[in-house]
Amino acid sequence: MITDPMALLALLIAAATPILFAALGEMVVERAGVLNLGVEGMMITGALAGFAAAHATGSPTVGFVAAALAGAALSLIFAVLTLGLLTNQVATGLALTLFGLGLTAMFGRPYEGVKAPPVRFDWVIWAGLAMVPLLWWWLNRSRSGLVLRAVGENHEAAHGLGYPVRALRLAAIAFGGAMAGVGGAYISIARVLQWTEGMTAGAGWIAVAIVVFAGWSPWGVLAGAWLFGGVTVLHLRAQAAGFAVPTQLLAASPYLATILALVLISARAKFSRSGAGSAPGSLGQTFHATR
Repeated sequence: MITDPMALLALLIAAATPILFAALGEMVVERAGVLNLGVEGMMITGALAGFAAAHATGSPTVGFVAAALAGAALSLIFAVLTLGLLTNQVATGLALTLFGLGLTAMFGRPYEGVKAPPVRFDWVIWAGLAMVPLLWWWLNRSRSGLVLRAVGENHEAAHGLGYPVRALRLAAIAFGGAMAGVGGAYISIARVLQWTEGMTAGAGWIAVAIVVFAGWSPWGVLAGAWLFGGVTVLHLRAQAAGFAVPTQLLAASPYLATILALVLISARAKFSRSGAGSAPGSLGQTFHATR
């Protein structure tokens, strides 16, 4: 059993990295006023595409690029349906998750039992951490970030001011898909080092919950990802130490923590007077340009 605090911290950060990427991407999407519940589908698609590309080329870097492209491509299906055909965002996101899981189950069979090429992945962890201050600065200090937030808060007013609502939301959705794809690839290439059907195991759903828990803030997303990464590491350490707790209960602990976090954030929003941490005003609403 690992007792070195630095080693435990390294495990925590590594466990949190896939969720951090996916949650940061979903946060940008929701800041634009779009609710995409297909994060799990995009993550598992990125996990397979990244693993397949890394195995074929021997380069994990190529694998991460392929994962980002695959996640973005899948998210564009969501964008076409919700922005072009004005379908319900919740239903379309759920369908996207089911589509991604089914697609990877069908095309992933040849890769089961195959090992990923060994390489160091420190740069991926650092890239994920660097995205936190960058996104905070972009959303709060840059003109394009403020316009994106304006679109998410009130898409009708933003459209009236001449901002390209659909184009901005399309870019946000593609960015979120790419980030989810990289998060999924980190699981298959860096953590597990092989492909297994359904290997994201609900990480996409946790990422969606973290965005709410974090109050749509990049720093809050980082804290949430580390919280759930820490719970994941603790349950693995508890299993290795042979604690007299049912394995199923330990495995469910990250998800139980998710439910607890949602309860706490709901209570905070109920009693908050400042409105801090509240959802974007147009989140989940369909935009239809009238002129």
